[in-house]
Amino acid sequence: MTYNAECWRLPCAVLVLATIWLSGCATVGSDRSGPGACPPVVEYSSEFQVRAAEELALLPEGSAVVGMLVDYAVMREQVRIIFSSC
Repeated sequence: MTYNAECWRLPCAVLVLATIWLSGCATVGSDRSGPGACPPVVEYSSEFQVRAAEELALLPEGSAVVGMLVDYAVMREQVRIIFSSC
């Protein structure tokens, strides 16, 4: 065994122990099956969507709310794709 290999033994052991201790702090399992694993996506009626579009059109150009709604739409689509199997 070389001197360098001996130097790495202690840090590796510390990392392994830290990983074991931190995994013991996990409050939620990694198993995604079971009730509540997939968040519900709210469905909006056509009338509600038309009303929201009309209200959105009244906002000033460059409104922060418009930017937030664009981000929200992207997140909804990502959730829909990821959890389409639920």
